[in-house]
Amino acid sequence: MITITKTAMRSALPTTNNKWFGSNDRLSFSEADIRRTLQECTEAVYIVRNTEGEVGLACGMGTDNPADLQTLELLGMLPAVDARQLGDANFRKTYGLSYNYMGGAMANGISSEDLVIAFGKAGMLCSFGAGGLVPARIEQAIDKIQAALPEGPYAFNLIHSPNEEALEREACELFLRKGVKVIEASAFMDLTAHVVRFRAAGLSRNVDGSVKVGNRIIAKISRLEVAEKFMRPAPVAILEKLVAAGHISAEQASLAQQLPVADDITVEADSGGHTDNRSLVCLLPSILNLRNQLQQELQYPVAVRVGAGGGISTPESTLGAFSMGADYVVTGSINQACLESGSSDYVRKVLANAGMADIMMAPASDMFELGVKLQVLKKGTLFGMRAQKLYDFYQQYNGIDEIPAKDRAVLEKTVFKDTLENIWQSCVSFFEARDPEQIIRAKGNPKRKMALIFRWYLGLSSSWANSGAQGREMDYQIWCGPAMGAFNDWVKGSELEQWQNRKADRVALALLNGATYLQRIQLLKIFGVEVCSDLRQASVR
Repeated sequence: MITITKTAMRSALPTTNNKWFGSNDRLSFSEADIRRTLQECTEAVYIVRNTEGEVGLACGMGTDNPADLQTLELLGMLPAVDARQLGDANFRKTYGLSYNYMGGAMANGISSEDLVIAFGKAGMLCSFGAGGLVPARIEQAIDKIQAALPEGPYAFNLIHSPNEEALEREACELFLRKGVKVIEASAFMDLTAHVVRFRAAGLSRNVDGSVKVGNRIIAKISRLEVAEKFMRPAPVAILEKLVAAGHISAEQASLAQQLPVADDITVEADSGGHTDNRSLVCLLPSILNLRNQLQQELQYPVAVRVGAGGGISTPESTLGAFSMGADYVVTGSINQACLESGSSDYVRKVLANAGMADIMMAPASDMFELGVKLQVLKKGTLFGMRAQKLYDFYQQYNGIDEIPAKDRAVLEKTVFKDTLENIWQSCVSFFEARDPEQIIRAKGNPKRKMALIFRWYLGLSSSWANSGAQGREMDYQIWCGPAMGAFNDWVKGSELEQWQNRKADRVALALLNGATYLQRIQLLKIFGVEVCSDLRQASVR
């Protein structure tokens, strides 16, 4: 290798006897022409060197005009690479996709119907953010998405709800009744009867006796022990209870023992919302190794596929995930800033100006009592600090009556903007319609009552952000990971810098095409070619 001075590419490899011949029109030696040639990833490219030592690229060989014939030294060939080739072909076939690219669910409908439909029409999969929504709202989304994508692809999120078990149960029953065939299971700490029921209820036998899978599960996890539960067959104890309850047949229970609970495992690294802040370069290889061990042990007809999510927002991270062995990639934070998301324009604007460090961890509404946290944007909002203060009070006191009058007055004025007793009455009205069990459990339990009051703020703060509620901007809960800042850095100076130009499929294709471009740059290095610094950057296109 030698340092590049004036030319775009050069190689220190010794001279070879290999020859390229063809038309001069097929050659590219300038930086602009080389970039353009590398971006045409669907055609094979030849690496050539002239007598001055300059390295260039050629599209194709031969010419119909002998007078135009050029002969140059041939250093190697870059195969045709298309964005459709990245990842596992079986993942595309299973879900009817053109690309191994998925938009992960963002709760409260942030992953909206429009987002799911936009991805689906572009040949990509997206999961509707059903978490936190009542069944009637989810059913409305199912009807709209199924009308727009009658043959798919689409998925719906089934989020684990340990504090509101009825929501998880009702969502599962709704998916089964409405013919939803793919769910993205997220935030699970263990298998529940509901997620196992969805899987088993779609099983039957093909004519040849093999298992026919009707309902598919993509499980989003960040822990090895949870991943293993989804990679193994469903526990017999859960299946027996489902049979006894009449939810599945005895044959379906038997078939469920031959397959893993999930078809696919999404490795969720440092992401927005619920996250364990794991490093993708550490977590993904561990999950891949676990998958390989279990496949050797269990010998499934089709091995569990493994995807990568969390931090995917640049061509480098996209290619890196595929290069580490991911079968598909999943994006989240960057989709919230797209026009089709269920967020407000205010949120899109602040996300488009976020940096990688403009995030923090804050208490989660759905698992508040357990101390579970999620990752949110801290720039332009005080939600994170206010939510943490509420959790501190929850840990310190046994009920709202124990909170010092001075602190309580501050909460009522700055956070709730109403008295805590009025907020409690709102909670009663809300849960009587949604999940009356919550109110029953709070009677005679002041700490439980306090938790529901505090969850009122944590729950509505996301809705305020989605609707763009005026006067509540400092209370917006905006789920966001560091990927957002990395994306903003990459698109700076391009049309995608402005949030008004961010359409979901446009963003996705920019990442995928950028990844294929960088893959060719890496292949050039394998052939001993050093590329100038400007060419090492994948541009937005």
